[in-house]
Amino acid sequence: MKITVIGTGYVGLVSGVCFAEVGNTVTCVDKIPAKIETLKNGGVPIYEPGLQEIMLRNVEEGRLSFTTDLSASVPDSDLVIIAVGTPPLPSGEANLEYIEAAAREIALSINGYTVVAVKSTVPVGTNERVNSIIASLTDQPFATASMPEFLREGSAVKDAFNPDRLVIGVETQQAADMLIALHRPLTENLVITDIRSAEMIKYASNAFLATKISFINEIANICDKVGADVDQVAKGMGMDRRIGASFLNAGIGYGGSCFPKDTHALIQIAGNVEYDFKLLKSVVEVNQSQRWAVIDKLLDSLGTLSGKKIAVWGLAFKPDTDDVRDAPSLEIVPKLVEFGALPQVFDPVAADNFRREYDHPSVTYAENAIEAARGCDAICLLTEWGEFVNVDLVEVQAVMNNPVLIDGRNVYSADRIKATGLDYHSMGRPALLRDSFIVAN
Repeated sequence: MKITVIGTGYVGLVSGVCFAEVGNTVTCVDKIPAKIETLKNGGVPIYEPGLQEIMLRNVEEGRLSFTTDLSASVPDSDLVIIAVGTPPLPSGEANLEYIEAAAREIALSINGYTVVAVKSTVPVGTNERVNSIIASLTDQPFATASMPEFLREGSAVKDAFNPDRLVIGVETQQAADMLIALHRPLTENLVITDIRSAEMIKYASNAFLATKISFINEIANICDKVGADVDQVAKGMGMDRRIGASFLNAGIGYGGSCFPKDTHALIQIAGNVEYDFKLLKSVVEVNQSQRWAVIDKLLDSLGTLSGKKIAVWGLAFKPDTDDVRDAPSLEIVPKLVEFGALPQVFDPVAADNFRREYDHPSVTYAENAIEAARGCDAICLLTEWGEFVNVDLVEVQAVMNNPVLIDGRNVYSADRIKATGLDYHSMGRPALLRDSFIVAN
């Protein structure tokens, strides 16, 4: 199958590489010449483990190419995938200008029957808008479809080739047959539905996962007050098949490009049809307030932050990505500065992206975890990179001025902490270091 993918961000590039790997001829299109030049030269403009190797192999074998010229690729394509950005507007609604611009360009270029599939996350009804735009500009036969993505940054390649399920929203059998054949090499777990339901599945899935995160963070806050251990609570909950263990990791909340944007968008979608989504509004509120738990624990430990050197371990919103969009660090580090602290920060790959978003003379950038901790009065772990998880905590304590460690992701065990003299604070685990006598049968 000949495929054009419009947009070379996480969704577009990973999807294009994936479809090429399973035997299709794929052209990835982007309007930004510098991105296309980078891709043509073998570079990858995003940090995603494993992506570059597969991309280079498919370029070498002639199944994958890159261009800025949409009109040169679309006429020969059986399928055109729209994977452009849908950034949030101030209202919380998704900005659809890039989707609509792509639809207009596609309409002027298609030649013969073409399926146009939207892979970007879009509000319910967007595909109908795409269909209307294309129909108004061409008399060529076409069909529209919804193919929402479920890729996680940092494991997008794995997700692309090993999906839990793939959702295809279609209105015609011809389009359904084409898209089923395209996805069969990846999984048999295909959900074939109408287009509006497919659009809603994406938002509903992300909103539910965000809800699980906010719920367990609320439980962690209660555990802090009653002396329980949220890790043990989550383990007991997760063994219930009705609940499941995933997304029950307490911490400082979610971030990134999907959950914040999609929760706000779904609240707005509901508002547009005069439905007050009270539960999801609370999920967003809890997530926002959870980030300040780090500051509260620092103040409880140090009394004041003025003039204190605070190490910040991790700037990306999650490990294995350089993405800082809606990362907790972008609020916590400025708040530290506001309190008069002197942050010493380190992230294995996201430092440059963070500096572009927040550049302040009070912030010092370190070369590794140990150097970030050197001379500090406290450490705040914000991203659970392996470098931080596996660091020698005895060595960390030795280089600190004051051995306070705020573990925002609950990555350290009791045994590791007890082997040090660290003043350790985690999220919802006050019972972690308490001496106890447990008999396991």
